[in-house]
Amino acid sequence: MLEFDLLVREINNCERCILSATRTQAVPGEGSLDADVVFIGEAPGFYEDRDGRPFIGQAGKLLDELLASIGLQRKDVYITNMIKCRPPDNRDPLSSEIEKCKPFLDRQMEMINPKVIVTLGRYSFQRLFPGEMLSKARGKPRQLNGFIAYPIYHPAAALHNPRLRPVIEEDFKQLQDLLYSDKGLGDSDEKDISEQLSLF
Repeated sequence: MLEFDLLVREINNCERCILSATRTQAVPGEGSLDADVVFIGEAPGFYEDRDGRPFIGQAGKLLDELLASIGLQRKDVYITNMIKCRPPDNRDPLSSEIEKCKPFLDRQMEMINPKVIVTLGRYSFQRLFPGEMLSKARGKPRQLNGFIAYPIYHPAAALHNPRLRPVIEEDFKQLQDLLYSDKGLGDSDEKDISEQLSLF
């Protein structure tokens, strides 16, 4: 898709915030532009910054395993982050950096038009549901302005706390049910994209 290629080029050349000065390269995202599900994480890390691909470190390997457990591969979904450049020393992204990247994520969602958006971790979750706690909301899909939002823990959380791995695995099983059943997806093709664009 030419329009998406132009967007990727724009992201790769972006100098909207200070992260452009410290990144090795931007990480726009990867996967199918016809994906029914988009995974949105927080920010690129060391390996992502080096290679220009999202989720390729240890958390990415776990994400691949979780996808495989429900019969999916990277080529079947789209994977991206709230911000497209690595913060120095993997610090948390600043609100100003998230705002500068917001138009890129909005346009990605408009072009891909997914049925389900999976928020990985608290940053992307709180952009959709400010003030809510991920620990209480995780694993519970909900309709939001015409699409389904499905919050889960970030795979990195299971690497830091192995007790969370079964929780994330169970959430992926529910995601499989969500994707392969009629529940909740029947009306998603009727999404109001203009409303969706304001979410992130």
